[in-house]
Amino acid sequence: MQYIILCMVLIATIIILALITNFNIKKIKELGNDKVLDELVKRFPSNIEICEYMLNKLQNKHTKIVEKKDSQANLYLIINDTISIANIDNTYTRVQTIAHECLHSIQNKVMLWFNFIYSNIHIILYLIIVLLTIFGVIKNGLFWITILTIMALIFYFVRSELEIDAMLKARFLAKEYIQQNKLTSEGNIELIIKKYDKLNDLGVKATCFTLISGQLIKIAIYCIICFFVI
Repeated sequence: MQYIILCMVLIATIIILALITNFNIKKIKELGNDKVLDELVKRFPSNIEICEYMLNKLQNKHTKIVEKKDSQANLYLIINDTISIANIDNTYTRVQTIAHECLHSIQNKVMLWFNFIYSNIHIILYLIIVLLTIFGVIKNGLFWITILTIMALIFYFVRSELEIDAMLKARFLAKEYIQQNKLTSEGNIELIIKKYDKLNDLGVKATCFTLISGQLIKIAIYCIICFFVI
């Protein structure tokens, strides 16, 4: 019964956090769509050109850039020091999105490597713990729930620090890029940046909620497994 109670507490925590952070993925998607601004930013230089300019601005001469039109994910990969740009040509958010990944590329390398290695170890250990529990090797579920909780907090602290840092700085880098290259009028720049600010206000909260709720769901699933197996 203790495992069900823990599971209920975790689910309640997720619901409370969703309310506190005003998590609304629909609203974020709506803010990310603006036909007028989409058409305006579509006339800006290519994603590769924007990325190259920003990396140069950040004095980053080593990071490689690849564009994957068949992908929906924009990533900075520390393992090969590469920024991967997805199919974002038709959205006004592309300048800030590229700025976000460029900023990841100059973050603390120790923290970036730790995040990469720890995230993978975390996934593998979680699967091992689940399998050992299912096959009856693990008998003390509460001990491993504690371990998983500590691991989840470490993951959340590191990942959220990296993401929030890049999100908050990206709007300034994006604005500086547009202004220095005189890509549009000051009035249009203000319209774009205001939209970026609104997106970031919701985006930072949504990112924090998504990161922590994902970990809490995994622990809740493990609690259910413990209830049936142990």
